Amino acid sequence: MSAIRKVHVKSYGCQMNVYDSRRMADTLAREGFVETESPDDADLVILNTCHIREKAAEKVYSELGRLRVLKHTAATEGRRVMIAVAGCVAQAEGAEIVRRAPAVDLVVGSQSYHRLPGLISRATYGPVVETEFPVEDKFDYLAEPTPAAIRARGVTAFVTVQEGCDKFCTFCVVPYTRGAEVSRPVAKIVAEVVRLSEAGVREITLIGQNVNAYHGEGPDGRSWTLGALLARVAEIPGIERLRYTTSHPRDVDASLIGAHRDIAALMPQLHLPVQSGSDRVLAAMNRRHTAADYLRVIDKLRAARPDMAFSSDFIVGFPGETEQDFRATLRIIDEVGYAAAFSFKYSPRPGTPAADRTDQVPEPDKIERLARLQQQLEQHRQSFNAQCRGKILSVLFERPGRLPGQLVGRSPYLQPVQAMAPSALIGEVANVEITAVGSNSLFGSLKAQPNRANDAARLATQRA
Repeated sequence: MSAIRKVHVKSYGCQMNVYDSRRMADTLAREGFVETESPDDADLVILNTCHIREKAAEKVYSELGRLRVLKHTAATEGRRVMIAVAGCVAQAEGAEIVRRAPAVDLVVGSQSYHRLPGLISRATYGPVVETEFPVEDKFDYLAEPTPAAIRARGVTAFVTVQEGCDKFCTFCVVPYTRGAEVSRPVAKIVAEVVRLSEAGVREITLIGQNVNAYHGEGPDGRSWTLGALLARVAEIPGIERLRYTTSHPRDVDASLIGAHRDIAALMPQLHLPVQSGSDRVLAAMNRRHTAADYLRVIDKLRAARPDMAFSSDFIVGFPGETEQDFRATLRIIDEVGYAAAFSFKYSPRPGTPAADRTDQVPEPDKIERLARLQQQLEQHRQSFNAQCRGKILSVLFERPGRLPGQLVGRSPYLQPVQAMAPSALIGEVANVEITAVGSNSLFGSLKAQPNRANDAARLATQRA
């Protein structure tokens, strides 16, 4: 019997990379690889990379420097360690990675990781670079996770339903690293969610680079919208909660708004990136919506679901951004009142139109604007959390807390919630009265009311 081989997969960036990393591990499990939490005892280390920002890519090269030392040390002990770079940096830079980091054995793009077993075999004879966009659908070739693997990952799960993007925002590399928009068939998504539910998963987040552009084939042979897909997934027994990310404002259609109105399992929290509040900057970004267009979408969603909360992405210091443009972004933050947000300085990505512009914003200006932006966003986050004190929120308990008898879960708005509760409630949704608000978590006491009855009553009242 051959010795057990260990694989360590480290993810960078978005939720799609987390999903991809798990599918890589599932596929390699068929080949005898067992996951390990540390690269130190791994026979294969995979870095599943992100290329959205410059820092993310540089972090990968820093990590490769550390892995080079680990690989050399293992070799002196008579043990071979292989290093693979996967994901969007691999797709974008290809053979350049091996040139910069000769310790790398394998470079595999984001659309080819279903080929990992064969690529690893080839890499035993020398470096391999595979960054083509295969004709076959990788999802047809990936191994399914075992029930034990699903249970080990917890009661929440990501499910990729859509990949790629056709929007071509001028700052973004996704259309070049992930390709054109492709949607998985409804039947395959449903089958995957059923497997997850049967293994104890209670919350599903449908993910895609542009998830609400979903147009997968339904059982009726027609193209389904994301709203229709959400309604179908909500019917699967055991699924208590639904989310989706990341969305584009231009693809929020009537069926998706209706889904927020009608589906109790669909959480009232939405990540809807705006990037800037300036119409001039939005046009330069090729976002193809104005600030007013975005606010109309927010209004429609809040009309359908009054308890909706929003998060967003913001880029400061986009080429040509003036102080007036930046203040327009601050205004839209105040108008929406975001519960959370991600914000970044503009980072030129090679090959994107914005990177070639000559009106780059000086770095000191970007640093100063980002500080102001984040201060304002933090004020809104704290205000939203403070408003939760005294409310009863449904909480999906996920794991034990630090204190004996304490559990930690998530609110409908993704806030961590800590409460004293029996361990039998892990994987269950229960009502919690929020009694205190910390810097990052909510604290509360368990209530007796069943969550689903409350949701049904709320929706009935809202529709009346």
